[in-house]
Amino acid sequence: MVFEYILKQQGIDPAADLEIDQSIDFGSTAAAFSGGLGDFTVEFEPSATALEKEGAGFVVASLGVDSGYVPYTSYSAKTSYMEEHPEIIQGFANALQKGMDYVNSHTASEVAEVIAPQFPDSDLETITTIVDRYAQQDTWKENLIFEEESFDLLQDILETAGELSSRAPYADLVTTEYSQKAVSQ
Repeated sequence: MVFEYILKQQGIDPAADLEIDQSIDFGSTAAAFSGGLGDFTVEFEPSATALEKEGAGFVVASLGVDSGYVPYTSYSAKTSYMEEHPEIIQGFANALQKGMDYVNSHTASEVAEVIAPQFPDSDLETITTIVDRYAQQDTWKENLIFEEESFDLLQDILETAGELSSRAPYADLVTTEYSQKAVSQ
């Protein structure tokens, strides 16, 4: 949806101006591309870097750069849980912010060494390349505050894709209380 949204923002009609094969299992798109299917592919990491290392392709653009801050990851909790356990929610937000602070204040190689155990199928050089690319692209925000602008962008993308019939009010679904407090600590 993000890819198609970007295309439409650039005046390209994905349905009329090109052919997008969405029949391929998401985990198999890199293999299909390196096997000769298609002229372009949309890949998450580490598949994009793996294609470059194999000499099978090049990263030519970043959907994250071209779209703006799309909130790919957000955390949800019931209001009742947040009211009953604010210390757990705050501790979780504090821990995430601490991680963001670390990522934003250390080199790509330092970050890669710390996160490498989470990616046992990737070597340290690949992880470092990915972290460096993300840092150069300003992929990570300075804080975890889920801003209304990003919420609206997500709804724009869903609406453009025909997946959202009515917009949800930001104030009804998002609380930034915990993330704002985490930033100030």
